[in-house]
Amino acid sequence: MEEKVSDKTEYVMDLSKVTRLSSATEFPPPVENPAPAKGFVATGTYKAPVPDSSCAAPKKGGPGYLAVKRAFDIVFSAGVCAVLLIPVATACVAIEIDTPGKPFFRQERIGKNGKPIYIFKLRTMVSDAHEHPEKYMTSEQLAQWKREQKVDDDPRITRVGRFLRRTSLDELPQFINVLMGDLSVIGPRPVTLEETYEYGDARDEVLSCKPGITGWWAATDRNDSTWASGQRQARELFYVRHQSVGLDARVFIKTFKAMRKGK
Repeated sequence: MEEKVSDKTEYVMDLSKVTRLSSATEFPPPVENPAPAKGFVATGTYKAPVPDSSCAAPKKGGPGYLAVKRAFDIVFSAGVCAVLLIPVATACVAIEIDTPGKPFFRQERIGKNGKPIYIFKLRTMVSDAHEHPEKYMTSEQLAQWKREQKVDDDPRITRVGRFLRRTSLDELPQFINVLMGDLSVIGPRPVTLEETYEYGDARDEVLSCKPGITGWWAATDRNDSTWASGQRQARELFYVRHQSVGLDARVFIKTFKAMRKGK
């Protein structure tokens, strides 16, 4: 089934111009851009395209798929927690030596059907990174962070944190969330309450799916698909509409390739 999935089954927005990449496309233009001169999609204005059953992508799995997926989540996450216990403990020591503060932290996110959840991560930033970002960022960086919740060359990231992020080791504690049932290994990225409104009229549809540690957006062009372009919404919605064994297998493989390349 994997061969049915293509990285080019979606549209890419380049400012006000939308370029079609393939004749077998999944999505029409993500949104009629409300501000072509600036090239961004205003919060809450994203318009979900009508589902197209003829697109070159897997059909969404049913109850059997969800049962298999949950079984995989439990077995795989338990194995990861057992095998990587020592590396995570070593990382915790390195974090505490590098900068003051606890090695673990948790963040509130929105889970399936809008349920608030708390995800665990290894700390990769200075301890007051989220409380006082203005201490470390320029005005331009701060504006980008407020919009996307990420910044290019974020000055708040520590030396150890850069290594953890490059290898994705900072995400390992989230397998505890998978065992608890709040996350899946593969799914849309868990986001804040404010970020859920970036999905516009696709909000309820995306929130009907359990979020994951990795997913179609995270494993493809994560750094290039933003809320502002409308492509992050398109990527996440693509997964929700086509989640299946075939698509999950492709995400799994692409995630390991990205980790090997340090992305």
